[in-house]
Amino acid sequence: MVTRPPAGSIPDKPGVYLFRDPHGAVLYVGKAKSIRKRLANYFSRDLALKTRAMVEAADSVDWIVTENEVAALMLEFSLAQEHQPRFNIRLRDDKSFPYLAITRKDEWPRASVMRGKRRKGVQYFGPYANAYAIRDTLDLLIRTFPVRTCTNSKYNNHAALGRACLLYDIGRCSAPCVGAVDSDTYQGYVDGLAAFLDGDSNDVLSDLRAQMHTSAEEQEYERAARYRDQLHAAERALARQELITQSAESFDLVAFEEDELEVVVVVMNVKRGRLVGTKTTIVDRVEDVTTEQLVAVMLGQLYGAEAPPKQVLVQVLPEDVALWNEWLDVRRGARVSLRVPQRGPKRRLMETARANAREAFARHRLKRLTDHNARARALRSLQEHLDLDEPPLRIECYDISTIQGRDTVGSMVVFEDGLAKKSDYRRFKVRTLDGQDDFAAMEEVLRRRFTAYLADRERPVGERGKFAYPPSLVVIDGGAGQLGRAVKVLDELGLSIPAVGLAKRLEEVYFPGGGTPLVIPRGEEALYLLQRVRDEAHRFAVTYHRRLRGKRMVDSVLDDVPGIGATRKKSLLRAFGSLKRLREADIEQLAEHVPANVAQDLYQALHG
Repeated sequence: MVTRPPAGSIPDKPGVYLFRDPHGAVLYVGKAKSIRKRLANYFSRDLALKTRAMVEAADSVDWIVTENEVAALMLEFSLAQEHQPRFNIRLRDDKSFPYLAITRKDEWPRASVMRGKRRKGVQYFGPYANAYAIRDTLDLLIRTFPVRTCTNSKYNNHAALGRACLLYDIGRCSAPCVGAVDSDTYQGYVDGLAAFLDGDSNDVLSDLRAQMHTSAEEQEYERAARYRDQLHAAERALARQELITQSAESFDLVAFEEDELEVVVVVMNVKRGRLVGTKTTIVDRVEDVTTEQLVAVMLGQLYGAEAPPKQVLVQVLPEDVALWNEWLDVRRGARVSLRVPQRGPKRRLMETARANAREAFARHRLKRLTDHNARARALRSLQEHLDLDEPPLRIECYDISTIQGRDTVGSMVVFEDGLAKKSDYRRFKVRTLDGQDDFAAMEEVLRRRFTAYLADRERPVGERGKFAYPPSLVVIDGGAGQLGRAVKVLDELGLSIPAVGLAKRLEEVYFPGGGTPLVIPRGEEALYLLQRVRDEAHRFAVTYHRRLRGKRMVDSVLDDVPGIGATRKKSLLRAFGSLKRLREADIEQLAEHVPANVAQDLYQALHG
């Protein structure tokens, strides 16, 4: 448990404070108007259960002083995003929501559906409820704004061939790849698409309608018909965006449904009176906070990484409304109105959002009860069967993959609280073996992993690397031989970490020191969990091994072909991806990436 620092050593100023565990990992990040007064609350007798659990798990606390409370809010969000503390409330998505994106950084910008982390130089619109809806909308809009939707590799291929693709022939692309459109006209298409998606649809429709009438008056009937079709496509796309208010207002609306464990948050994005995006996310309620404090945390999570709109409508106002108004103003760079809607369309929309949150929460609760209870039972069952001092909250499993000693690799997969934590997975290319020796390969992998852990443990907290956190249990995919090498490494490094081996044939669990292996009864949650961990380690190792083997086989073929150097080899691998696809390609397809004479030699080398 963390020791209370002397009161005189804690600054009576605004800033952030960080609770850390014995390994230096950040457990909790908080902000305060006065760090001294806020930290004093953590060492009182009547702490809430979750707060007490955090304080007992912590080994130290430190702090960073800021100029004011707004700066503290900014720093709190930044540190929470960097460290992902276990005891901080944070948003997590059940899925990655699709956005419609325009790659403004490209010479000829491209429109596409994107998910995941936002990229620089890309303009995003949404999020949308599902990928089908956004693709259907994009399909309608490119008839009006014929912006390219192809990948860069396809664009470059057609540019090299000097021939446009089918989308140009059916009027859904302006074919910048073959110079069929000039830069200014194309930029007009891009700007028009962006304006339409941003809610500025009236000007777009008015321009199309005016151009249609002008063309008709000039007796350019074919051109007028094209404008008519474009106008109809734009109107159909607009009809998919639900009209919320009669006035052209833009705002975000935030509603939620909560219990003592989690909160479901629904965010509706309205632009110019139309609903353009809805996002439903889940919040782990790991802090003991009031509803008002919860709203404050959600505002920080939602707008810490992106600017808020002019209006933000919430279900309940947060604590210290003035501070959050000031923070939102700073994030936007202009005045933001933060309020609770009291009447009219916005109040009705808030009720709709709350109903959606209740429905989503009911669905999630059914799933959560099943998953959470199963994971808890599995960890307790595993603790009992393996006679561990505590439930293994972090399990690391290792496997080796090789064929006749070539391309030998190792895998490390991590399960935390019974769930795979893929961000902590690691792959190892075995370096010290000439032939096949799975025992020696396992020893090398374990030695590299835990040597790195010991080195990371000695570094300052902010400089620790990817192996800084130790497991509660080590699982080896294999029997007594592989486990013996793992235990040897742990003993030599002075680490007392429980380790077991799981053999595939009879699903027997081996313990250090030999003896009769344990057979966990089928149907036990402990066995299911060990099997999932072992199978995931095997899958991860085999996938990496196949990738290396495939790359080596491609390299061995390409290295013998005259005219193929490092640059052309990289281009071929990027275009085809595998030796199988290279063999399936004809000479004309190969010639799209290399000169004709080189393509002829490559085709002969691939086909003997």
